[in-house]
Amino acid sequence: MNKGDNAWQLTAATLVGLQSVPGLVILYGSIVKKKWAVNSAFMALYAFASVLVCWVGWGYQMSFGDKMIPFLGRPDVSLDQKFLLDRAFLGYLPNATMVYFQFVFAAITLILVAGALLGRMNFHAWMLFVPLWLTFSYTITAYSIWCPSGWLAKRGIIDYSGGYVIHLSSGVAGFTAAYWVGPRTNKDRERFPPNNIILMLAGAGLLWMGWSGFNGGDPYTVSTDASLAVLNTHVCTATSLLTWLLLDILFFGKPSVIGATQGMITGLVCITPAAGVVQGWAAILMGVMSGSIPWYTMMVLHKKLWLLKQVDDTMAVFHTHAVAGSLGGILTGFFAHPKLNRIFYLVPDWQHYIGLAYGLQMGRATAGFKQMGIQLLGILFVVSLNVFVTSIICLLIRIVVPLRLSDEELQTGDDAIHGEEAYALWGDGEKYESRHNSAYGVEEFPQDVPKGGQVEMA
Repeated sequence: MNKGDNAWQLTAATLVGLQSVPGLVILYGSIVKKKWAVNSAFMALYAFASVLVCWVGWGYQMSFGDKMIPFLGRPDVSLDQKFLLDRAFLGYLPNATMVYFQFVFAAITLILVAGALLGRMNFHAWMLFVPLWLTFSYTITAYSIWCPSGWLAKRGIIDYSGGYVIHLSSGVAGFTAAYWVGPRTNKDRERFPPNNIILMLAGAGLLWMGWSGFNGGDPYTVSTDASLAVLNTHVCTATSLLTWLLLDILFFGKPSVIGATQGMITGLVCITPAAGVVQGWAAILMGVMSGSIPWYTMMVLHKKLWLLKQVDDTMAVFHTHAVAGSLGGILTGFFAHPKLNRIFYLVPDWQHYIGLAYGLQMGRATAGFKQMGIQLLGILFVVSLNVFVTSIICLLIRIVVPLRLSDEELQTGDDAIHGEEAYALWGDGEKYESRHNSAYGVEEFPQDVPKGGQVEMA
């Protein structure tokens, strides 16, 4: 075991965990309409807890354990002391660290799926969806791509830190589930203002900074490759944010804060499959493309394509995660540097892990095109699996409980679902006038003031 590696791995895992709790909890609770703040935040918090119990119960072994079939491990518990203290299958780390590190990745995937379903999914249906999707979708993708015994891993797919396993999966699954759950109310679809943009930025900031652990932890060692991955991550993200911001200004005339946040997310997603295997100039080019191509699909194509208009994807996870994740996977197949791949994968074989750009430059075009083909095969596999499995899960849950909240609950929001509200404020974002009626500056709210009378003070 290596104490330095283990210390960094536990730190990186905690950084990723902070992306979810409190990062996405805050972001979801702030970016939605006030009446959905509690429900949206709690969907994320529930998923985090539920995934952990399932992960140590059977999920980790199905994703990284002994082979059962070419794309899935054998279910088993990951709580035995001897197993947890043994060396993990990668790195000089105990299994306990690896189980924890991989858990936070699994958890954030389910939380990203939730982003497409905010503002109308039945919470009881969500409680069933999380363990089912983790068991029958996430584990298959993780084993196939990340486990050394997985069929795509053996073919040499490059997914440095989850562009396929996490982002493409969550984007496609979220979009598919949103189709089956159905849309928000017409009123909410027409106007869905954030209840607190400053808090939204706080959540976004935790997401961005936490990505140092997301991509910096995947070499499973304190290495130069980890340092490169962290720097590439932030360079690509900053470039993507600025590109999105510039496009918003050019076409809409205003620098949108929410738009910049979307550009930040697409940059983080796009660089994830490539972070430690591309050079810095490639990270900048990827940032330009991640800030422009998803912007185009969201702002232009979304209004033209029938399917995209039919599905109510609350947080636009199809664009920010499915499109950006696919883009990152393809660009990885183009820009991946063979020497950096050898550092990360620790293999001397140049038949795999060579980007098309370098294959053409080095006279190994066949190997470069082969890598690109493997990257495209991975996209096809993840998309097909998640459309099919997510649809089956939603149809099965629908037999037990409704996927969508009742009309009455949709109108009321948090108070009807949880009996709790996020803010003791007037209305749902409406403005009101107030005046002072005491030396302590207590305000009178219009609904509390009877005609010709005063509010009774405690």
